[in-house]
Parts: sequence; C-alpha cells; structure tokens
Amino acid sequence: MFVDKVKIYVKAGDGGNGMVAYRREKYVPDGGPAGGDGGKGADVVFIVDEGLRTLMDFRYQRHFKAERGENGRPKNQHGKSRDDMLVKVPPGTTVIDEESGKIIADLTEHGQKAVIVNGGRGGRGNSRFATPANPAPEIAENGQPGQERNLILELKVLADVGLVGFPSVGKSTLLSVVSSARPKIADYHFTTLSPNLGVVETDDQRSFVMADLPGLIEGAHSGVGLGHQFLRHIERTRVIVHVIDMSGLEGRDPYEDYLTINKELKEYNLRLTERPQVIVANKMDLTTSEENLEEFRKKIGNDADIFPISAVTKAGLNSLLRTIADKVETTPEFPLYEEEQIEQRVVYKFNKREDPFTISRDDDGAFIIEGHEIETIFKMTNFDREDSVRRFSRKMRHMGIDEALRDRGAEDGDTVRILNYEFEFVE
Repeated sequence: MFVDKVKIYVKAGDGGNGMVAYRREKYVPDGGPAGGDGGKGADVVFIVDEGLRTLMDFRYQRHFKAERGENGRPKNQHGKSRDDMLVKVPPGTTVIDEESGKIIADLTEHGQKAVIVNGGRGGRGNSRFATPANPAPEIAENGQPGQERNLILELKVLADVGLVGFPSVGKSTLLSVVSSARPKIADYHFTTLSPNLGVVETDDQRSFVMADLPGLIEGAHSGVGLGHQFLRHIERTRVIVHVIDMSGLEGRDPYEDYLTINKELKEYNLRLTERPQVIVANKMDLTTSEENLEEFRKKIGNDADIFPISAVTKAGLNSLLRTIADKVETTPEFPLYEEEQIEQRVVYKFNKREDPFTISRDDDGAFIIEGHEIETIFKMTNFDREDSVRRFSRKMRHMGIDEALRDRGAEDGDTVRILNYEFEFVE
C-alpha cells in the first residue's frame, strides 16, 4: 500500500529533575548542598533512509515520544542526558507544522538529518542556588518540558522524469518496456493507483529515474479523480514527459487532451510550467494515429518536438530516451521551496516578544493565567519544597501577575488557575 501523506504527533523528552541533597560525610562538617542537575531530554530527529519508499509505517505508529533526562543525584552528580530519538523517513519527505503550516524540513538525501523538536534542559539541583545569604537552599527545579508538535508528513517521490497524461494513454506500458518496473497494466481507466518508479538506461549507457504517475483528468487540481492525490509527486521532477494517445480510439481529441493536462499542471503549481516538456505521441501502431498526428502538428505548431512511438512494438523509443536523458543532464534541479519558506533555526531577526502571560475569567469566576513563559516556570517548579514555592511566588510578583490580578478585580480568597491547578489569591 502506497501512503504519501500522514499526520503524526512528536514530543521531545522532558529534562530530568534537579535534586535537593547535602553532603553527609563523617569528617566534612557543614558539607553544604550537593544536589545534582537533571539530564537533558532526548531530541526527536528525522533521518532519511533510502530503503523506504512510502510513509506506510506511520499509519501504525502516529505518536513518537522521546525519553526524558535522568534526574539529578546526590554528591553533585548530574543525571544522564538521553540520546536522540531517530525516526526514519523515505527520501522526498517534507515535514510541515500542522498548526502554523510552516515547512520544518525537506528531506531528500540518504542520511540527511533534521531536528524536529528539542528536548528540555535538565532542572538545576540545590547546589546551584546556594548564596551567602542562603547557603543551604531547599530549592531544585523540575526539568524543562520538551517541545511537542503535530506534524503533517508529505512524500513527494524523487524522480528525474515524470510521465503525465490522461488515463489509459500508455504511461504504465511505456515505463514497463523501458525499465524493469512492473506496474499494473489493464484495459480500464485508473489502473495505476500509486506512483511507480523505474530506472531507465539509454542505448548510450546513460540512466535516469522515471515515475509513472496516476492518470490526470480535467479538474484534478481541485480534487477530481485520483490526480489530485498524486500531483505533488511531479513537483520534484526535472523533465515532464507528456504521453498522448494519438489513436483517439476513446473519442477524445489528442490536442484537447494536451491542453487540458497542461492546464491542470499550471492550476496546481505555476512553477511546473518552467520544466522542459517532451511530447510523446503514443499508440502510433494503430491505423488512425498518423492522420491524428498530422492534425495535432498543425494545431500545436511545427516548433514543438513530438516523438511518435509505440510502447507496445517499442518503435521510436531509442531517440525518445536519448532526448529525455539530454534534457535531464542540462536541466538544473528545481527547488521545491524558497529558503525563507523552510523554518530556519539560526536566523537573527527582531520578533516582537510574546506576552509572558494573559489573564482571563472563567465561567465559574476563577481567574485563568495562561502563557508559554509562566506555564514553563510553573512546570519547572517543585511544589513539594517550601523554598521552591516561595521562589515561584517571587517570580509571579516580578512578572507583574499579582498587580495584573488586582487590576482585574481579584480579591482575597479568589480562585486562580494555571493549567489544571488552582490557587487561592492572598493579599
């Protein structure tokens, strides 16, 4: 089964918790704090494996959760940081953030890696918080939560040449006679239900990869037929081979077919018109084909390079394959995405800082505090330790949350909610 689009969830590992501990050795009086830091959580890293051809594995495993870092230990021993979680993807995989629609990575080469979500740093142990004023702190941080994302994975097959055309024009037959690929061939429309790849070798020992794409019909770019599911696969090709049934036995006009398919390619992605296109007049072994080809040439103009072939009898294939190989060699790769479209991890630019918190009112009258910064601080606070609770209260005060709650009308005894936890507002 060929799967080329899936939705998955990934979560990097949380950092390990810091520890509250003290030196307790026989001849070391007043040993002081000795709690170690937690280890870093594992990143989730996608890596390209050229042995994969489909996203089928992601149909059965949609959730990927990396290991959390090890907690800190006594004697100032740091917890162990976790190794990256490697997730294998086929070449040609595009990784998209579902929420923002941004392209996180475009993975095309074997062994290429991309960090998709970063693991959280380990929480600090109590030895990090020792000061002259507080030489024995009871404070330790919990680990920072790892990043999490909902992703869309799209597979766009890697091929130098893409065969396009209406159903039953002979694309699968052509691929089967010029390569070792064995696509399904039958006398009905939409026989091909997934792209087929084959390595083609010319008579002068040059080679390229050819993809037979499922038949397009009018309206494919907007979801008609099967073509809309597979149009994305032509985006990576350098050369488009447009196969036309020149016999006209199905009652269609070859010239109208040519215009319709080109219109669909243009409507789907204007940049597809930049690629060189080779026109193949197939089924020339049938009686009506010569007359239709002459009419086709008149309509399209004498400048167009048309290759009359018969995929069944193999007539005209050598010159066609040599021409395709020439075009593949002289045509540069077309980048799928501009650099600014792909999420850059090292880009220095001014971004307006997100508000550290927002306050709203729930239906039951409770005050709701939200925001990435305050929620992260909350998750990293160990509420089992009195010193940690006081530190969290000071941070809230310094961020201006206490004052903001008073401005919103909070009074002594009112309920304040952060995530799923409730507190009492105290003046």
